[in-house]
Amino acid sequence: MPPYPDLGPKPRLGYAENRLERAAERRRDGAALDALLSGAQAGAYVMGGELIVAKKGAPLSNPLFTLDEARALAPASESVFLGHLDEAGRFAFGIDPAAAEALKSRGDLLVTDLRSIAVQGLVDAEHLPPIAEGKAVLHWHAKHRFCPNCGSPTQSVDGGWRRDCANCKTQHFPRTDPVVIMLIVDGDNCLLGRSPRFAATMWSCLAGFIEPGESFEDAVHRETREEAGILCGRVNYYRSQPWPFPSSLMIGCHAEALSREITVDREELEDARWFSKDEIVTMLMRTHPGGLTTPPPVAIAHHIIRAWVEDDVSFE
Repeated sequence: MPPYPDLGPKPRLGYAENRLERAAERRRDGAALDALLSGAQAGAYVMGGELIVAKKGAPLSNPLFTLDEARALAPASESVFLGHLDEAGRFAFGIDPAAAEALKSRGDLLVTDLRSIAVQGLVDAEHLPPIAEGKAVLHWHAKHRFCPNCGSPTQSVDGGWRRDCANCKTQHFPRTDPVVIMLIVDGDNCLLGRSPRFAATMWSCLAGFIEPGESFEDAVHRETREEAGILCGRVNYYRSQPWPFPSSLMIGCHAEALSREITVDREELEDARWFSKDEIVTMLMRTHPGGLTTPPPVAIAHHIIRAWVEDDVSFE
């Protein structure tokens, strides 16, 4: 018999396990892209800023449009080749955010943000990774209209995976910002924090951006010390998650606590405290007497916490 209640089947991690073949070799091949665009099974995800457009349905809406359907919604200011699924091309069409907002008036469409779609399970989970891919790259395009080297306008090339400056010839590529997210463990206790941005009941892992010239292990040590005053020892990598808000890669870890006294950085956290494994179980099962919760399954923090409860993370 396990020491803790059965938490049920492990949920899928949000935005991960992308089924598309990205086919980077086809991005520079205009004929290959044209063939994928003209294919009968080609499809596009349509998004404007933070808004994702889907065909309303029950119980799930469908965010994948035929290319003709997508073009009829609004003109695309940018398009990105996401890859293909069994040779059916998949693209992201970026439309003006105001045009996406206007589509909310149509009764046949669901127009909402990606967080709501993922947390509420409004579309099949298979669509979340390519939507995340498209959203991140389209956000990069929106922020790189002009060359940061000389200030001249840039042009999208290679299926949306590069922008070129005609003036200084600099090539610009999409970037991903690495973030460590870690559960600090001391025996049968773990450290969780609260951001002012969180829902009122939610506690989660500490997290922070990796700085230049820093390993993810060093970032775990530094961020934990800065945010909570806790010193860490050994760090175990768990798994990673794309996080398209706007374009990060969450590097999940468990870390060994070397101290216990918490000193909260109030500019970063609202609060931080130690939780027993028994209390964490009630938070995961949504039975905590005080109503406290962990992040939803779409977030890697949920999986990091659950892995500690179920697998008894060891630093030997």
